[in-house]
Amino acid sequence: MADTIDLVPNTGPALSPTPNEDGLDRRFADFATFGDALDYAAKGRRGFNFHDPRGTLIRVYPYAELRADALAVAYALVARGVKKDDRIALIAETGPDFAALFCGAVYAGAWPVPLPLPTSFGGKDNYIEQLAVQLASSDPVLLIGPDEIAAMTAVAAERQGCAHATWADFANANAAPVELPAAEPDDICYLQYSSGSTRFPHGVAVTHRSLLSNLASHSHGMELQPNDRCISWLPWYHDMGLVGCFLSLIANQVSGDYLKTEDFARRPLAWLDLITRNQGTSISYSPTFGYDICARRISSQSPVSDRFDLSRWRLAGNGADMIRPDVMQNFVNAFADAGFKASAFLPSYGLAEATLAVTIMPPGEGIRVELVEEERLSGAPRDLSRPARYRAIVNCGKPVRDMEVVIRGEDGQPVGDHKIGKVWCRGTSVMHSYFRDPEATAACLVDGWLDTGDMGYMAQGYLFIVGRAKDMIIINGKNHWPQDIEWAVEQLPGFNHGDIAAFSVETDNGEEAPAVLVHCRVSDPVKRLELRDLIRDKVRSITGMNCVVELIPPKSLPRTSSGKLSRAKAKKLYLSGEIEPFKLAA
Repeated sequence: MADTIDLVPNTGPALSPTPNEDGLDRRFADFATFGDALDYAAKGRRGFNFHDPRGTLIRVYPYAELRADALAVAYALVARGVKKDDRIALIAETGPDFAALFCGAVYAGAWPVPLPLPTSFGGKDNYIEQLAVQLASSDPVLLIGPDEIAAMTAVAAERQGCAHATWADFANANAAPVELPAAEPDDICYLQYSSGSTRFPHGVAVTHRSLLSNLASHSHGMELQPNDRCISWLPWYHDMGLVGCFLSLIANQVSGDYLKTEDFARRPLAWLDLITRNQGTSISYSPTFGYDICARRISSQSPVSDRFDLSRWRLAGNGADMIRPDVMQNFVNAFADAGFKASAFLPSYGLAEATLAVTIMPPGEGIRVELVEEERLSGAPRDLSRPARYRAIVNCGKPVRDMEVVIRGEDGQPVGDHKIGKVWCRGTSVMHSYFRDPEATAACLVDGWLDTGDMGYMAQGYLFIVGRAKDMIIINGKNHWPQDIEWAVEQLPGFNHGDIAAFSVETDNGEEAPAVLVHCRVSDPVKRLELRDLIRDKVRSITGMNCVVELIPPKSLPRTSSGKLSRAKAKKLYLSGEIEPFKLAA
């Protein structure tokens, strides 16, 4: 047992990653509490491995060392007066510091609350405001963050009235060992804030029982193999990164390799380099945009087979946003010569309110799509005067173990196969509640069933997601998915996925109209006018609607903590004038 936390990186030529396999009998999250899971994982030689922006291994962190450091953190927290069920807010930077602090808070009986790092947009004041709002919601006794951003975290903590500390404050923790609170399966393990929860945040309270049920479903649904290894750049403040690529590895005794999210953003192909160097079989997840970035980056590179070997990439998970089959096909086209197999794709569906996974595609089935008429997606009657248009809807797999999924119509009753409605799920891993928000909890949890807020349909036991109910644009009584409008603009030359945000606005005459914000890289005023008209005509040809088109500077559109486009925030910033469109001549 370590008395101090060694935060000095392991360096030098002798550095070797933790193994894919060791002599410890594999247990698949069959533990009563998460602390029990870490206690067991620490008996083996597997663990975490952290890499620099170029993918060079800089820190090896076996689970045995993590456990020792986490216990030291727990004793230090108790010495500071932290009690069972207190909240400990942690800035979730990918690295051994956060890992030890998160697990240490759990050992101390407190609830860790992962919060995001600053992003490249929004600025210092916006970040402090975001932290302050989430701190007000979670009401922690202590906020701990990296030394480098201490000036910002200290301001946010002072505004909320909670104590403040940095990684360095725990680097030489030497509190005396004490008896730690005993954890029970139905105790809260942590609070998770879902993506984009900045103005009205909802802290998802997850119990040990719910967590371990979901983590066990990962190993079952993915058919975990002895030689599997996880490679990830996903942020640890998002449920897919925190639960799927951090907590799951401990509970299922899997070694993992990590790039920081910001390093992936600068050098995305370093992700594929890590997968190439793994001599075992790789499991790695990404939202659609991660695959898109890599496929675009490689277009000007030398032959992919000279640099990458993706033949051992067993499961290429895809989740956290609407899965786009065209992007996935582009990735296959770009990396097939490096050995990547389309059958490796593993579509899935989940949300923080269900801990993480709700459905997972059976391994080896890859991406399967169904073409669905857009009129069916919107619920509108078929317009026979126009040719039918179809959208490819991705199969997101089957419910994970101990999870039920049902589609309900507008009357709240279950509907049959291929009938679109609201997606509801029920299972052990559904959240306990939204922290201190009984009204929001009651609104989405009914008789044990969780209203996900998503729209979809079932077909032969598989779930197909068609969009978010809250993002629906309703014009003249007809429903339109913003993804359809955004997709229409993306078909024009010069636009990338994520350049467009569509939502509804109220016009001067009080009617609703679709608005489209588009990143514009054209400087000539005449060309901008032509581009606006081209976009307007394209949207009209796809949807039959006239729309408000606003050209905005590149990188203006806000994103959630997991990198997804935030349409709700884009609309708010546009209406408030914080997103200022280019002025166009009449």
